[in-house]
Amino acid sequence: MKETKNIDTENTVVADTVKETSERGIKLTQPIERGGEKITYVEITGAIEQAGSLRDLSLSDVLNLKAESMFTLLSRVTSPRLDEVTIKKMASRDFIQLCVVAVNFLSGGTLAGRTNRRRKPDHGCVL
Repeated sequence: MKETKNIDTENTVVADTVKETSERGIKLTQPIERGGEKITYVEITGAIEQAGSLRDLSLSDVLNLKAESMFTLLSRVTSPRLDEVTIKKMASRDFIQLCVVAVNFLSGGTLAGRTNRRRKPDHGCVL
């Protein structure tokens, strides 16, 4: 007998994930406990808009989601502010989602199925 998938259920899971992920942050699947409080949502701050947030990091390592580079970058641009030790203890799924949000922002892309609208390069040609 051929196995069938419930596509409606799969689509609902994807839709729920998109709802829980904003353009700049994620709802954690495993909350982080710190100082008696539970952190359930982490956002990328405006600090990522400054080139200084990338100091001493290889841009190619960041864009390729190299863990060590992302530990450093995320410790500079998250709200609430997470240090590298806390980021290293995050659930892998949460860490990856947060990395994707950061890199999407840096590369000009967006989440939730919207695409990046890039202009055609202007090579100075006049017809």
